[in-house]
This record gives sequence, structure tokens and C-alpha cells, in this order.
Amino acid sequence: MPNPTHAINILAKSIKLNAGDEVLSTNLEYGAMDRTWNYYCKAAGAKYIQQPISLPLTSKEAFIEEFWKGYSPKTKVVFISQITSSTALIFPVKEICEEAKKRGLITIVDGAHVPGHIDLNLAEIQADFYTGACHKWMMTPKGCSFLYAKPEFQTMLDPLIISWGYQIAAPSNSQFFDYHQFNGTRDFSAYLTIPKAIEFMGKHDWKRVSDDCKNNLLEVAPKLFELLNTKPLAPLTKAFFGQMCSAEIKTTEPEKLQRLLFEKYRIEIPVMRHADKCYIRFSFQAFNTTAEIDYLIQSLAEIKKDTLLIG
Repeated sequence: MPNPTHAINILAKSIKLNAGDEVLSTNLEYGAMDRTWNYYCKAAGAKYIQQPISLPLTSKEAFIEEFWKGYSPKTKVVFISQITSSTALIFPVKEICEEAKKRGLITIVDGAHVPGHIDLNLAEIQADFYTGACHKWMMTPKGCSFLYAKPEFQTMLDPLIISWGYQIAAPSNSQFFDYHQFNGTRDFSAYLTIPKAIEFMGKHDWKRVSDDCKNNLLEVAPKLFELLNTKPLAPLTKAFFGQMCSAEIKTTEPEKLQRLLFEKYRIEIPVMRHADKCYIRFSFQAFNTTAEIDYLIQSLAEIKKDTLLIG
């Protein structure tokens, strides 16, 4: 798949929703995914339920309890991020999938930020469908993601594009592969870098590198929250945060703030709207240093002092 949005579109198009069915999610999902589910639910007469999640999170148990308040007898599908985009929170998807199975629901996990970032074990999570990106934390070129489907669900998925894989002259042992991989002219270069990315991570003990990044993030995060006069979106532990963390930022012009940080201070960082709030998300990768986060904090302090962008 070129990206997780492509993968979720395949699922939303293929899963036969009926009038009155519900897709249960949260109000903290990636905007493109919200748009996808809203589109297909509207077409089917179904409903996309964005269960409100209280922030800051207090515990996994509290999150799980609040999430299931959105369930009804009409719920057919559970769709949830393992790591959210704008708020950078790790959700307990294993526990959500376990409960969903007890209720006879289809489970879909958006793991865009997971591969190479936190441990990923599809056999443990037991989601029916899982999508992740390799071009984020695994450092492959852009346009390099995957869609996993349990074998019993693979034949229900139609490709977004009907091409040579349909009624293929020499079929493989998997209709799933034929339908979704053989779409005519495609550039497979990005996908072919994955084995080298895995080899690179193994050679350089990436588990240790990633843990160092997580530790650095947890060390410096309180400084940012103090500057912005806001609270963390969850307890500052590895249960809720990996190598990135978001803080609410009080600005009415996040796009202008993002441009200012880049053009004046040469800092590339997401400043995102989500519902009625704005978040700034900082990340730690192997090539980042705590000094760079200190520079970000200094830059924001200067902006806060000299402009009205930040309240």
C-alpha cells in the first residue's frame, strides 16, 4: 500500500455496511480516516461513531471503559489507532480487540506510526485488519505501507483499482496478493527498501536506539509543558508515549505559527488543529538531540514573548 489511508479505503469500501450499522471509533483519529469512514457510512446509511475520549488520559482502564460507552447493538466495526496522529498517544488496542472479539465485531487498527517505533506483534493484537507505514519510523522512502488481513477475511476485500490482478492469467496462491499488488504500472522501489531498513535496524541495535529516544523525550517533555502552561495528555510514561509527544498550544493561527517556526527558526514541526484545539507534536529520532528540543523551547519562548500567536 502507498499509505494507510489507501489501505483503510479498501476496507471501508469492501466491508458491507447496512443502513443502521455503526462503526465505533474515537474522536482522536487521523482526519483522513474520519473522512473515509464518514463517506462510506453516509453512502450505506450507516453511522460513524466518534466516541469522545477525555483528555488527559488517566489510565488504560479508564480509556477502555470510556471507549466502550460508544458501543451499541448496532455496532459492526471497531476502528482505532494504535498511536494517534495529532495527540501522539498510544492506545491499548490489544485489549480493545480482545473485547471486540467477544462482542462479535470486526476490528481494524490504524498503526501508521507503529512499525519501527514501538513493538508490533500482530499475533498478540489479533486485529482482523492492520495497516502500518514503513516510511515513518522505519525510515524507508515515502509511499511505503502495508495492509495485513487475517486469512479468513482476505477474499472479502476488493481492490480500489481493478487491473491485471483480476482474472489474472497465472494466478498465485493468494487472490489477496493478485488483486491488490498487481495494478499495472506501479513503482515498487520504496517497498523493495524494507528488507534493507530491517537489516539496518538490526545492525544498529534499534531497540536500544529507540529506547534512548523515548527516554530523552520523557526527560525533556516537562519543560515544554511548563512553557506552554498546559498539562500532558496522559501520564508521561512509555505506556502512553513513544518517540513523539503532543502538547496543547494556545494559538488561533497554527498554520502561521508552523510557518514562522520553519522560516525564522528553521524548525520543521507539526502544529495541528484537532476539533477545537491545536497541538504541537515533537519527535525524537536517532538523529535528534536534547539540544534541539531545548532550541525549540527557546524559540517558542521568544515567540510567546514577542508575538500574539501563543496565549
